[in-house]
Amino acid sequence: MAHKMLPVIPAPAIQKRVAELGAEISDFYKDQPLVCVCVLKGAFLFFSDLVRRINLGAGGLEIDFVRLSSYGSATSRSHQAVFTKDLEVDVAGKHVLVVDDIVDTGHSAEFLLHVLEKRGAASLKICAFVDKHERREAGVKVDFAGFPIQKGFIVGYGMDYAEKYRELDAVYELVPE
Repeated sequence: MAHKMLPVIPAPAIQKRVAELGAEISDFYKDQPLVCVCVLKGAFLFFSDLVRRINLGAGGLEIDFVRLSSYGSATSRSHQAVFTKDLEVDVAGKHVLVVDDIVDTGHSAEFLLHVLEKRGAASLKICAFVDKHERREAGVKVDFAGFPIQKGFIVGYGMDYAEKYRELDAVYELVPE
């Protein structure tokens, strides 16, 4: 099936918003140590740009990566998740910022926050490049949101369709032709 790509967020707007988010996060955590956790694969470009914009002064920044996979039968609404790549940094007693490409239903974010809480994180916040709040089913809040998008299947800037389009520096809605 062929797709048409409609521009949604141009590259200059992305870079401007990432700089703003970096400043917001820097102000919020100023002089406190922070662990930034990238949710792979989709958040890798956003994460890379964002952490270079975070300045915590004496606090310092640690980074790590997780990868989650949801599973369940095709006939059930299972929202179970497992790690396919777990953290290597100990988060006990540390402030943790989860950086994700998109939070829509919130089930994966809820799972990850629950695990990090059990591991003793001092505080937990979420930064998402895209916040699809109207699709939220789980009780999670995006504390630092890049762009609210209400509908559409989007690709680019790390987000994919069948592992394609991640490398694009802008965001597009993918629509069947």
